Amino acid sequence: MVLASLPKVVLGSIAFGIFWMMAVFPSVPFLPIGRTAGSLLSAVLMIVFHVISPDDAYASIDLPILGLLFSTMVVGGYLKNAGMFKHLGTLLAWKSQGGRDLLCRVCVVTALASALFTNDTCCVVLTEFVLELAAERNLPAKPFLLALASSANIGSSATPIGNPQNLVIAFNSKIPFPKFLLGILPAMLAGMAVNMVMLLAMYWKDLEGTSPCMANNGKQMEAIEEGRSPSVASLKSPHPITGAMVVDDGDSMMEENISTKHPWFMQCTEQRRKLFLKSFAYIVTVGMVVAYMVGLNMSWTAITTAIALVVVDFRDAEPCLVKVSYSLLVFFSGMFITVSGFNKTGLPGAIWDFMAPYSKVDSVGGISVLSVIILLLSNLASNVPTVLLMGNEVATAAALISPAAVTRSWLLLAWVSTVAGNLSLLGSAANLIVCEQARRAPRNAYELTFWNHLVFGVPSTLIVTAVGIPLIGKM
Repeated sequence: MVLASLPKVVLGSIAFGIFWMMAVFPSVPFLPIGRTAGSLLSAVLMIVFHVISPDDAYASIDLPILGLLFSTMVVGGYLKNAGMFKHLGTLLAWKSQGGRDLLCRVCVVTALASALFTNDTCCVVLTEFVLELAAERNLPAKPFLLALASSANIGSSATPIGNPQNLVIAFNSKIPFPKFLLGILPAMLAGMAVNMVMLLAMYWKDLEGTSPCMANNGKQMEAIEEGRSPSVASLKSPHPITGAMVVDDGDSMMEENISTKHPWFMQCTEQRRKLFLKSFAYIVTVGMVVAYMVGLNMSWTAITTAIALVVVDFRDAEPCLVKVSYSLLVFFSGMFITVSGFNKTGLPGAIWDFMAPYSKVDSVGGISVLSVIILLLSNLASNVPTVLLMGNEVATAAALISPAAVTRSWLLLAWVSTVAGNLSLLGSAANLIVCEQARRAPRNAYELTFWNHLVFGVPSTLIVTAVGIPLIGKM
């Protein structure tokens, strides 16, 4: 790929460097504006510096990913109200042997769920819950947040619906869902186990905490799913003016005017109505997963699921919609523009062009070099652009070897570009979701810094990637 003009390369690199600086140090003394505003600043600079045109900037915003992220936040809110956290809490706490055992369960459940629900979805839904789970047992939040983010990335590598880059690979390579799954599943399971062992080794002493009794655990889980503090009892009373029922959970006031309900709801007992809504939430969520597996559009499937839940709930959706992290959506919009502008400088393409002759998939050395390139580009220019940039090039080079090498090269690209997301906090959307959701959590908030993640992310990524590569395409 030809480099752009020198001014464009320099100015584009400066804008990208600002994005990196603000993402790593969101509160630097000379520019304490945070990650979201820093992302927008970098995007604006890409346009002001004429690295990317306004039309191209708008076009670079990945609306399907934003739609998927928004709708999964909405679906996650309804699943939370449907009691999913109580059941998940029971599963994770059942005969738990302490903090280390709980960490292993978080790793396994997150990895398996991410293969079906996408890594971003799992991180959106589980971050606050994991914080609550750790706090109840007097355990530090950091190892559990790292377990959530890293396991979500590793688990999502196993299926075409696990993450956006796998979806791109499956579409371009025409690899069937079962073949894709069997090709990466051994590497995913081995990587999940290795990642879990590394977490235990690094945080063994920190994972000594007291486990609450089962009765108290049930009450805590019910409080979590209702979005209130476990120590505050919900109070329901009529509004002094409208006569509507007002629920005060200690954190917010949610007004529910029963006069707006459909007659069917008016005739039902509250218990039957809740049972119907919970059952519907689970059914449509399973339907969403099935739709993913048969190849329907992921974003519109999730949006359809979200709006179905809103309509059937049959009341003002404002209390659910206000819980969506809109600042996170803005952050990703700015990131898409910034990454697209950086790609237009030609630097990522130039790196690949230089290293391509040494990256053949027919030798251990070539696969090692290819993996290093994917790791670097995935963290420098994001994994989806890396897949778009390298996919056809890698497949074309592999076609000169054998047809089987083509399939394995696509699967290698899927595995390495996904696990590369664990290298740094900026390596994947899932990491950023966990970081921002944890920082903004109403209770037990935690700041997962770039360096806290990097200390674990670098060794985990390198070892997990190395362990998984020989297992790719072996089934």
